[in-house]
Amino acid sequence: MFTGIVETMGTIQALDGERDGLRLTVEAPSMAPDFEQGASVAVNGVCLTVVDTAGEAFSVEIVPETVSRTTFGSLKAGHRVNLERPLRLSDRIDGHLVQGHVDGVGRIASREERGNSLWYEVEIPDDLTPFVIEKGSIAMDGISLTIAGLTGSLAAVSIIPHTASITTFGGKRIGDEVNMEVDMIGRYVASLLHAGSAANPGAHPGPSPITESWLKERM
Repeated sequence: MFTGIVETMGTIQALDGERDGLRLTVEAPSMAPDFEQGASVAVNGVCLTVVDTAGEAFSVEIVPETVSRTTFGSLKAGHRVNLERPLRLSDRIDGHLVQGHVDGVGRIASREERGNSLWYEVEIPDDLTPFVIEKGSIAMDGISLTIAGLTGSLAAVSIIPHTASITTFGGKRIGDEVNMEVDMIGRYVASLLHAGSAANPGAHPGPSPITESWLKERM
């Protein structure tokens, strides 16, 4: 479990293909020396397992399924990536709860400077739009962000100077892709709202079992 608060950026040293998957080696001087084999780390929002360490670098293996669902297939040596270690139970949650399980890939549709911030509009995959709300949370490339505006499938986010300087978002341009993970609480709520359809697959979802009286009974 992560919070979407990026600790540092790493630099890709090498990408090696392994039976349609990838082995990724990342230089991260402030983080790699503390890793042991088996440690978890979020790389651009994807939870991965450290399989090797060497000085100021660490390596992770990425299976074909993850490559197909993320932006990893377009990464190259020299690219920067956002890094975050897992949440400890004693830590504050400064962002929001992030699992490191990418739901889809979004594409940056617009970028402009607004005062001291960067304003991005990101095109969200159609199947994720039901889980996205204005002022809600979303993780993009592992960064916990607040949705500042929502128009159809376009979600706007405002990047403050600090976030732009310590993450890859400061260098994002129109057309760039980002890994997206929707707020898992929203996903669970949506699942509950459509629970009635589970007993009859393929049928139109019936009325939600969650009503005002249902909530009052359980308070």
